[in-house]
Amino acid sequence: MNKVVWQRSSFCGGGGNNCVEIAELPDGIAIRDSVYPGRVLAIGRAALSAFIGHVRADEDNL
Repeated sequence: MNKVVWQRSSFCGGGGNNCVEIAELPDGIAIRDSVYPGRVLAIGRAALSAFIGHVRADEDNL
């Protein structure tokens, strides 16, 4: 992954190295765990939006 700008989650505790990070790609979004920065999941925007929608819907059932 060349020249991507990673952004850490606002839930990252104290700037430690246990964070979820995301980066915008030309054709989607990259997601990684700061503990394993070489392991990157690339996902399309529509798929990510659907995933977030399902997670939010499940929060209502907790």
